[in-house]
Amino acid sequence: MARFRDSYSEFTARGAELIAIGPDSLESFQRYWAKENIPFTGLPDHNNAVAKMYKQQVNLFKFGRMPLNCIIDTNGLMRFVYYSASRLDYPDIPTFLNVIDELKETSK
Repeated sequence: MARFRDSYSEFTARGAELIAIGPDSLESFQRYWAKENIPFTGLPDHNNAVAKMYKQQVNLFKFGRMPLNCIIDTNGLMRFVYYSASRLDYPDIPTFLNVIDELKETSK
């Protein structure tokens, strides 16, 4: 989460917004967001409604939800999706920024 926090201004400079969705309770999200000074929105999904909607994988042998990273355009369409194979498997920040730049360029 820290790498997204530290790069948040690069996303907002492109007109993008970040939202982190997780299985934790509202109280847990609030504590973590305050402690880590996270500048973007955290959405608790303790009943897995959002996870199911986006087909986020759950692997109990790997301690729960596998990270799902996606870019959703202003029309609500998923334009980039990365289903992680493990809890440490994430695309790097430049990958996200490049996708956003390409989407903005093609929408002109």
